[in-house]
Amino acid sequence: MTAVWSDVVTAVLVLLAALMCLAAGVGLLRFPDVLTRLHSATKPQILGLMAVTLDIAVTNFSVGTLTLVVAIVVFQALTAPMAAHLVARAAYQTDHLRPDLLVVDELRDARG
Repeated sequence: MTAVWSDVVTAVLVLLAALMCLAAGVGLLRFPDVLTRLHSATKPQILGLMAVTLDIAVTNFSVGTLTLVVAIVVFQALTAPMAAHLVARAAYQTDHLRPDLLVVDELRDARG
């Protein structure tokens, strides 16, 4: 790939990642409760990470780099939703949420 195209791909992917970070930050400030804030924090975060790691894989293409990029994305994609789920469950159990925003409350009967 020529240097110009490499720079264009890098600029697009880094700007996409920055846009995802901006979206996550705006969501954290604008959304009213823990559950919606968690959604805005985890979804753009993994997409931004994927954009940055894809840029690294495109810019420095090798088997080692590609393996490391795939491992980073897979482990982040596995752990971010689990961590968000645990934080959401803790927020639900300690009443740090707005019940009026819940469409369906499947845990209401399990609370006791």
